[in-house]
Amino acid sequence: MLKRSNLLLIVLGCASIAVYLWSLRAHSSADIVWFLGLVLIASVLYVAGCWLVTKTKTNQSTLLIVFIFAVLFRLSLVFAPPYLSDDIYRYIWDGRVQEAGINPYRYAPTDPALERLRDDKIYPRINHNYAPTMYPPIAEAIWFVTTRVSESVTWMKLTMIVFEGIAISALMQLLAAVGLPRQRILLYAWHPLTVWEFSGSGHLDAIAIAFISLALLAHRRNAQAAAGLSLALATLVKLFPAALLPALYKRRDWKMPLVFGLAFLLAYLPYLSVGPRGVLGFLPGYAQERGMFSGEQFFLLAAVRRLPLGSYLPTMAFIVFTILILAIVALWILVRQGDTHDRCVTNGLIIACTFTVLLAPHFPWYFAWLVPFLCFVPSVPVIYVTLSSFLLYFTWIYWTDDQIFKIKAAIFVPFFILLGFSLWKRRAELRIKAPATEGISS
Repeated sequence: MLKRSNLLLIVLGCASIAVYLWSLRAHSSADIVWFLGLVLIASVLYVAGCWLVTKTKTNQSTLLIVFIFAVLFRLSLVFAPPYLSDDIYRYIWDGRVQEAGINPYRYAPTDPALERLRDDKIYPRINHNYAPTMYPPIAEAIWFVTTRVSESVTWMKLTMIVFEGIAISALMQLLAAVGLPRQRILLYAWHPLTVWEFSGSGHLDAIAIAFISLALLAHRRNAQAAAGLSLALATLVKLFPAALLPALYKRRDWKMPLVFGLAFLLAYLPYLSVGPRGVLGFLPGYAQERGMFSGEQFFLLAAVRRLPLGSYLPTMAFIVFTILILAIVALWILVRQGDTHDRCVTNGLIIACTFTVLLAPHFPWYFAWLVPFLCFVPSVPVIYVTLSSFLLYFTWIYWTDDQIFKIKAAIFVPFFILLGFSLWKRRAELRIKAPATEGISS
């Protein structure tokens, strides 16, 4: 007979599937408000599921239920055309360009040199078709391999699901290694952000998360060279994971950073026919387009500029401030590392969250790399910020600077409040434990 908690989990899973299937009715920007209403329902169901698995004792049937519904969630979206993003068409195009023996960093899709590769299914849907690709080389290599099987949206999405499977496997092994119930994989596998962004939109962040998970597992097993290679592969898919270097670095062991650096250099070699600057592709232009040079990208900078005299703060000053904060966090992680490495995942979440909050991404899927850490550290502020990142889809209909600032405020202001409350609560708990520990020792 099923336990009550498992029955509740099944109810939550069935309700979530209904939400995902219902979301397939959304087709345009006119549907985005209605769609975000469904996201809110899915988020409530997800939080309820998180509460259940963290409060329930280890149970094999619970793990099976979590796994079955994780698969069903993804199957409900994988065969549908992407609604939230058209990035996947660029992935397919880059794979096609490489199959033709052309460096994807050399030409924009609109360049006459690529005219023979154009079709009526993929080419018309490519975003930023006026610029060469900006994706790192391991991502490009995966596009090439995937499209040699099929140049279809569904097949590219299935590739992301395969990498999600790798991530889930690694995370479950890591959960067992640190003594946590494997059923906590729900915090990743049921998260609405991972379901909609990977199975729905097919974003490459699923690949980066797989390699991040493998890096964390390798670090736990004291395989530092493997950790360095996995982290390098993650960074060569999406540049963000490089921020995790301090969390994975083991003092007096240079295998990890050495392998990381060598892998990074070797991965770019096949594409260097366009020159060292050429392999950056559209990345500098994309940074400018996203407001990183003007400072419009950064929520904290935008907030300061709305204060008296704050408008005079240059973007470079904020960038220096961001680098300084990240350096302080990295140094703090290295100093408190000591002789134990059990805090690697916690440290990874701290520096990844710091990086993400300071950057204040403009797209929800940029928050997805925080989700795997929740399996180990079910932080309420991080759960909130990853779920509320969906609010950025309101920029489809509200796109002025002031409107975008208000949307980001709805994401980050509650995050900072929740973070402050969490830190205060933790300090209070430590103060209570300290006298009790002294009493026992005496």
